[in-house]
Amino acid sequence: MYKMSKSDHELCDLSATEALALLGSRDISAVDLLQSCLDRIESVNDSVNAIVAIDADVGLAQAKRADKQIAAGGQGLLCGLPVAIKDLEATKNLTTAYGSLEFKDHIPEVSDPIVDQLASAGGNVFCKTNVPEFGAGANTVNKVYGATGNPFNPQKTCGGSSGGSAVALATGMVPLATGSDYGGSLRTPASFCGVVGFRPSPGVVPYAHSGVGINPFVVLGPMGRSVADTHLLLRAQMYSDKRDPYSRGASVVPEKLPEVDLASINVMWSTDLGCSEVDIKIADCFEKRVAGFTNAFKCCENAHPDFGDIHNAFEVLRGVFFVAGHEERLNTHRDILGQNVIDNTELGLNLTPSQIGTAFTQQSVIYRQVLAFFEQTEADVLICPAVSVSAFDHAQRTVTEINNTQMNTYMTWLALVYAPTMALCCSCVIPCGVDHNGMPFGIQIVGPNGSDAKVLSIASALEFLFSDDPITARPLPDIEALIG
Repeated sequence: MYKMSKSDHELCDLSATEALALLGSRDISAVDLLQSCLDRIESVNDSVNAIVAIDADVGLAQAKRADKQIAAGGQGLLCGLPVAIKDLEATKNLTTAYGSLEFKDHIPEVSDPIVDQLASAGGNVFCKTNVPEFGAGANTVNKVYGATGNPFNPQKTCGGSSGGSAVALATGMVPLATGSDYGGSLRTPASFCGVVGFRPSPGVVPYAHSGVGINPFVVLGPMGRSVADTHLLLRAQMYSDKRDPYSRGASVVPEKLPEVDLASINVMWSTDLGCSEVDIKIADCFEKRVAGFTNAFKCCENAHPDFGDIHNAFEVLRGVFFVAGHEERLNTHRDILGQNVIDNTELGLNLTPSQIGTAFTQQSVIYRQVLAFFEQTEADVLICPAVSVSAFDHAQRTVTEINNTQMNTYMTWLALVYAPTMALCCSCVIPCGVDHNGMPFGIQIVGPNGSDAKVLSIASALEFLFSDDPITARPLPDIEALIG
């Protein structure tokens, strides 16, 4: 059996790919790995409130089955690795509240298809991670479970809506966790917590249980502590499902990412994408990081696509989809709903057909303009900051102003991430050291629709480059301080 010296980390601190190799060679057991995760959850979760539902007995039973399967020479892709599920995905026999008082006692009898997919791939599904109510907002706090704290400062936000997943990863509670993304829901938490989040192109991960099937803006995606781990979970999430009209099948991203020589890569970079207010200190941090890695590429130039009237397109179409998802809820449960859900749904209800039609037209123009930008510049990727501000106190609902400029809505500060969403891009957020406040700082690597493998490969190469420099290496939270 695999043993670590006192100077080594716990089993739960192993990367998913490291743990997978050790499980496959039987140098560690799935039971011991899960127990290490359970111990970390017990010691740290009270400080950060990332895990909101758990069944340790089921997890241990599944780990024992995984060990037997491994011993018999047959195991799934995830080989018994513990996987935390974002609490927007129904999970059989585990409380699934969606961050809502309406569902605070809801225990599904069946899981959503994506959860079943991960279990069939060998993932040990045993716990749920915190979210804002119905995923509405980039600050993980709700009326059921309260706030999830940032592992680098529990009084600050971890982002949202996949905040619990990002915190669980950063603190070693699990090696893999699921996320979903519309206005940056997995990218913002990844940046704020120093982990990796990947927003796939629509349909790469089927969203077979979406309440509105014709909606390419919301995608399911993977989160991990490294690009390799995130790629591993993505492979487990990919399959073909006709219930998602955008489903692309299971072969979009290869088993092994192509190795990339950064010296052959053309990069465009932008501090604000031409459409986002960015805190001057965050802008300065980003531009200094760019200056540090620009020579690694064949070409690294300052340019961005024309995102047109991105704010109107995003807000209007988001309102439309909130009406589809929450109008009835607004009529029957308004008294227990949070303000974010109310605001978005009411915005949608007050729209005219003309406004909706205009927004759809604007989005189509934005999509084509972004494609044209990549073609005309011959850029492989576009790099920008992942978040426009440093992590703020989680008692603050949202960001209301940046550089003395007022934000129009509670979502406006997230333009750096929702602009690529509206262009149907794929994008990967990776850690890039810390910002001026000593909080994790992430960069976003954006590619046009369908370039998922290329984006992940470039992100992996950049991650390796960053790891050699203490200024850009992935920051780690102080686990002992969280335990204490």
